[in-house]
Amino acid sequence: MSLEADLARWRDHLNRFAALLGNPPDRAAPPTPEARPGHCLVLAPHPDDECIVGALPLRLQQEAGWRVTNVAVTLGSNPERREPRWAELVDACGVLGFGCIRLGAEGLSDVRDDTAERNPALWAAHVQTLAELLTEQQPCLLLAPHALDDNPSHRGTYRLVAEALARARLDTVLAHTEFWATQSAPNTLVQTSIADTARLIAALERHTGEIERNPYHLRLPAFLADSVRRGGELVLGAGEAPPDFAFATLYRLVAYRAGQPAAELPRRVYPADQALTSALLTP
Repeated sequence: MSLEADLARWRDHLNRFAALLGNPPDRAAPPTPEARPGHCLVLAPHPDDECIVGALPLRLQQEAGWRVTNVAVTLGSNPERREPRWAELVDACGVLGFGCIRLGAEGLSDVRDDTAERNPALWAAHVQTLAELLTEQQPCLLLAPHALDDNPSHRGTYRLVAEALARARLDTVLAHTEFWATQSAPNTLVQTSIADTARLIAALERHTGEIERNPYHLRLPAFLADSVRRGGELVLGAGEAPPDFAFATLYRLVAYRAGQPAAELPRRVYPADQALTSALLTP
């Protein structure tokens, strides 16, 4: 099946889902490419995370002309699946229009929250590898799991990113993402239109080996809908009216200066009819 057919199929499903939730039709903002668009790095613990948390970079790319690069921190724990997973990842990133690179020949190994204690030499090498990439790329925005995202590789990736940022002494913004566990203090809710949500799911379908094991792409719309429920109160404030859209992703944006967290960004909601620009990275 072609990408166009995949997108049309998912748009139809999502429109029905949105109608059941009582949401109005999408209103999309026209793109306004920036004169000097930024660069976003998605630090993905596993192939497929770029699709699950990709709302913010996808919109920046489409609406402001940003360059987005997915960084495969690992290619999973099964050596026999690493090359197939890399091929699936390249295919998925092609659907999203993201660039794709990997750390090391087969991704990094043993990126877990306790690796530094169990194998300090390996951990130091991992931190140096990522710090060198950050220094080379100089991203305006990074995406990485929050510290308590309840998967060992997700927590390990958070720790790796925090230490590599300190090593590189980078000025940037880190967007904490969530999947295996919610974060307690998100400050940014980013809507995805029906079309963008369909694209994220169509990209996720390209990870064929993973969705054969667990068809979690079918549950992604519910996850994004629940982010609207939570975000309506956590970002807008307790007791406030929820946003009138169906699908969104929650993040916690923190400004870093010289590699250290410096300031939480203000709480904001970004509906699809408000074009995303670099302004979202300002305090």
